[in-house]
Amino acid sequence: MWLSADAVWMAYTIFFGRHMAGTQKSPRKDVRRPVWAEVSLGALTHNFQSIRKYVNPPEEKRKTPRKILSIVKGNGYGHGGPEVAKALEKAGSDWFGVTCTDEGIAVRKAGVRKPVLILTSFVPGEEMRLVEHDLTAVLHRCEQLALLDRAAGRRGGKKRVPFHLKIDTGMNRLGIAASDVECFARQLGKCKHLELTGIFSHFASSEVFTNTAVGQQTREQEERFYGAVERLRALGVDPGIIHLANSAAIVTRPETWADMVRPGAILYGYHPGYDPMEMREEAEKRLPLKPVMSLRSRIISMRNVPAGAGVGYNATFVPKRPSRIGVLAAGYGDGIHRSLGNRGNVLLRGKLVPIVGIISMDVTMIDVTDVPDAEIGDAATIYGTDGTASLLANFVARSIGTVTSDLLCAVSQRVPRLYVL
Repeated sequence: MWLSADAVWMAYTIFFGRHMAGTQKSPRKDVRRPVWAEVSLGALTHNFQSIRKYVNPPEEKRKTPRKILSIVKGNGYGHGGPEVAKALEKAGSDWFGVTCTDEGIAVRKAGVRKPVLILTSFVPGEEMRLVEHDLTAVLHRCEQLALLDRAAGRRGGKKRVPFHLKIDTGMNRLGIAASDVECFARQLGKCKHLELTGIFSHFASSEVFTNTAVGQQTREQEERFYGAVERLRALGVDPGIIHLANSAAIVTRPETWADMVRPGAILYGYHPGYDPMEMREEAEKRLPLKPVMSLRSRIISMRNVPAGAGVGYNATFVPKRPSRIGVLAAGYGDGIHRSLGNRGNVLLRGKLVPIVGIISMDVTMIDVTDVPDAEIGDAATIYGTDGTASLLANFVARSIGTVTSDLLCAVSQRVPRLYVL
């Protein structure tokens, strides 16, 4: 059941003993700016379970179900990495993926015990932190083997330290070249304290299905990857867990699922953009998802602006009629994309109202002239759901020519996250 923004906020303020400053003679120290991001753990769990069921169809009759590596990098796509990792571990996630050692440590400090993969590896000098916090490193250069092996040796004990190997199959970003597999195998043979437990690559364009070179790239990457895997096996190296599929490949390319899949954006309720665009509707029917985050802010000021008077920096909005302008307590410093000025909307009392003027760092103006009941204290939804109404982040992102993850990850640390069921 979806609750309105005001209902959720009221429950939150009652639970924590927080009240709007306007209801008190003097502000309390625990009163927060009226901007927040609601994160539905129920929607997150639904998406995870749907993905797990989708990649383990019963007709395959696999002895071992495919594993799920949940991507919680970028502070969990803006949702709060440690918090969503904890919820996803409870839901049954087998692995977690983060960008760097600090993100991995934060997930560990939240109490997560399942394996955590450091996707962009480590820089020289932090190997010991990986080992101490039981984080699984990704190696994308052969010379990293010696560094990690020394750190593993200093730890002591007979148990080898696990790591995953990334193969560059054509994205030309991170990973050893397929031609360096033999060199890697020789150097790995000298490492007494390491164990290869997984091998993977990353697709550059798995969402593209056009009859073009880019449309053929995923198949070519897959062929290069399995060629490298077979060379490793021929050299006596067990590759461990094989994983390739990102969000788009999970939904549309079952041949890439391998032993484990790595959902990112789809965990948080959004399918990636597809080419051709018609595939999006098909993907959404194939794997229905629920948006997890709703970004909201309250109106903190209201004023009547006469026709012809400028609003905001540089007077980029000049109303042609007498207008009521509301001011939201959130700006681009909170995660409202600056390019939404004079072209975006927010959801207020079930209606779309326009964002007007240049978005400031801390506030955003909206034209509420056509919502006569609007008043100070009303909650506006920048994107997300509010009761039965919705203004989804992927729609907002497409309207300004960016991707959904750009909006989600932009929600800053100063915005409190409300975790609701």
